[in-house]
Amino acid sequence: MSRLTDHLLVISFDCLSSLDFPIIEKLPNFKKLLEQASYCRNVETIYPSVTYPCHATIVTGKFPRNHGIVNNTFIQPGRLSPDWYWHRRHVKSTTLYDEAKKAGMKTAALLWPVTAKANIDYNMPEIFANRPWHNQILVSLFNGSPLYQLEMNRKFGHLRNGLNQPELDDFVLESTVETIKTKKPNLMLVHFVDLDSQRHYHGFSSDEAMAALRRHDERLGRMMNALKESGIFEKTTIIVLGDHSALDESKAVKPNVLLKKAGLISVNKGKVIDWKAYCKSCDGSAYIYIKDKNDTKTQEQVNALFTELSKNEDNGIEHILSSRETKQKGADDNATLMLEARLGYYFKEQLEGEYIDEIQAEDVREKRYTFASHGYSPEKENYTTVLIASGKGIRPNIEIPAMNLVDEGPTFARLLGLDLGETDGRVVEDLLDHGGHGDRSPGSVSFK
Repeated sequence: MSRLTDHLLVISFDCLSSLDFPIIEKLPNFKKLLEQASYCRNVETIYPSVTYPCHATIVTGKFPRNHGIVNNTFIQPGRLSPDWYWHRRHVKSTTLYDEAKKAGMKTAALLWPVTAKANIDYNMPEIFANRPWHNQILVSLFNGSPLYQLEMNRKFGHLRNGLNQPELDDFVLESTVETIKTKKPNLMLVHFVDLDSQRHYHGFSSDEAMAALRRHDERLGRMMNALKESGIFEKTTIIVLGDHSALDESKAVKPNVLLKKAGLISVNKGKVIDWKAYCKSCDGSAYIYIKDKNDTKTQEQVNALFTELSKNEDNGIEHILSSRETKQKGADDNATLMLEARLGYYFKEQLEGEYIDEIQAEDVREKRYTFASHGYSPEKENYTTVLIASGKGIRPNIEIPAMNLVDEGPTFARLLGLDLGETDGRVVEDLLDHGGHGDRSPGSVSFK
């Protein structure tokens, strides 16, 4: 299969929403990128629409149940900070970076989720010290490319302030610029979290979120300049995308409080010692797992409990999905049920206190709760994300009316002349220029 580009730079601005498009198209560097770009401002995300499943989908072209990353974190009942799906081994299929490496291409990934211990030439994985005895720098080094990361830390480590934003993204940016100039990878995946963090802790349309969009514009400009300075701009495809949107919430729903009250979670001195059913949060949605699949009594109890709850709008549950419906949505059908939150609500895993908490500013300051979250169904209104593609191998000035997050992996693979095998998505051919800018027939696309 012929390659359409020499270098592919995929920039993920976590939580970039379709609602941001009218704002970013006026910002100087986004505006410059859009001059020759094609785009879709209506990209449907996946379910559950949280960061790790989304980023695994982007590089595999599959829904969560098929690539295996069904949530951000594992089912670890009672743990305040469960472990995340950090490692490549959890992805059940091939990925864009695996196929690029097999084809002899140079690969780089900076804070791209689910890449710990992946076979990537220059890898700075997104993983954090999740035990009191862990050291952040060492955990990163051990799970990525040690010499590369040491070099980036030596040059730019002073910019970091733990995992806080915007400092972490500033560090990632400088490392990205340096990597473009010195390594010139054929495939580069970069993940920025500034916007997502500001939305969580200040709200979707907050001043802090708008400031993050402006910082992202500056970051985009710096990366474009680095491509020019390194002499590969003309041979590069730039992709800017979001993984999901976010919605404001003011109430936290805690189903485990009710499961504990029903005797389905056993606690001793605040610690979970055993459980029959457990609510695993994905923020805007939640899985309900039964420990023993053959335990029909618990199954019936859980079904009755949530069916009754959903009858009252004040209980925060908009829909209940069966295991079969969950599977159809591409989520984890090992769960007995999946709950979808109403607007203004999201799910938490706490076992203590009331079933529903009104979120106070102090809770958010203390990082117990947030003011906005994601994880909701892709069918929620005003909840789509965006994709902008520009440069080599891309037809200019075409608007794709609608596409799905699962279409991104196959399309990126096609740009590099690679194949991801069986995927749930398709190549968005209307974006691609297969040689010259010959065929301009609109087909299913509309021109700007």
